[in-house]
Amino acid sequence: MRIVRHVEDLKTDGCVLVPTMGFLHAGHAALIEQGAEAARSRGLEAGCVVSIFVNPTQFNDQGDFDKYPRNEAHDLAVCEAAGASVCWFASVDDVYPPGVDVPVEPMPAVATRPQLEDAGRPGHFEGVVQVVRRLWAMTGSSASVFGEKDWQQLRVAQAMSAEEGLGVEILPGPIARDPDGLAMSSRNVHLSEVDRAAALSLRRSIEAARGEATPGAGEAAMRRVLTEAGVTIDYAVVRDAETLLAPTEATRAFRAITTCIVGGDGTVDGGGTRLLDNGPWHPGGDA
Repeated sequence: MRIVRHVEDLKTDGCVLVPTMGFLHAGHAALIEQGAEAARSRGLEAGCVVSIFVNPTQFNDQGDFDKYPRNEAHDLAVCEAAGASVCWFASVDDVYPPGVDVPVEPMPAVATRPQLEDAGRPGHFEGVVQVVRRLWAMTGSSASVFGEKDWQQLRVAQAMSAEEGLGVEILPGPIARDPDGLAMSSRNVHLSEVDRAAALSLRRSIEAARGEATPGAGEAAMRRVLTEAGVTIDYAVVRDAETLLAPTEATRAFRAITTCIVGGDGTVDGGGTRLLDNGPWHPGGDA
């Protein structure tokens, strides 16, 4: 595995890119393994590239950015064990060169209309779109792996590539969970034992929604479970899985999606940890 710290040393045209913000866990390892296998099956000499970059432009909360965990030695070990060909520690000056205008637009509608992450984190998806487009261009990616845990981000990546004709194939990676059911996240390191028990309500809320006959009833079930657990709800919704808008008669696939702040005073600045989870939803629980 090559370790790259300067963009001029990348030489990765045609790779499969796994973009991350580091502090890698077993969920990331699964995405890297998926990327490595995809590169092998496609015969891509550049292999699987893992970018590690805590992107400042997608954090609307400086406290959340400062709090984001980092561990370079650990990340290198995870990348190598999972079969990465290149581990790229991207610098801010490489991604956003001084004096160079790195574009944000165009923004896919799925990033700005659903009123999910785009509502509670102003500027977040402008930063995501900006950095993803930049990382794809810098690595010459032909495919890129995105985890399903952040469903809206996955849909943004899919829409970007399709709508702009970028030709990057998006490979969705299933949500990885710890044995207790909690979705793996770099932020889980901040959870106390009590907080972790409360965090398990995110998955329980999604499971509760699946037994309901309508999206509205599903959302009510989600909020009930989360409220009983004492977490602070950012949103708990059932949406069209593709558009992320409220379901209509034309909706064929649904997604139950929730984001909450666990612990502290219910805010990130007040010691809370912001977590995401989601899963497929079917009317009346039918598969």
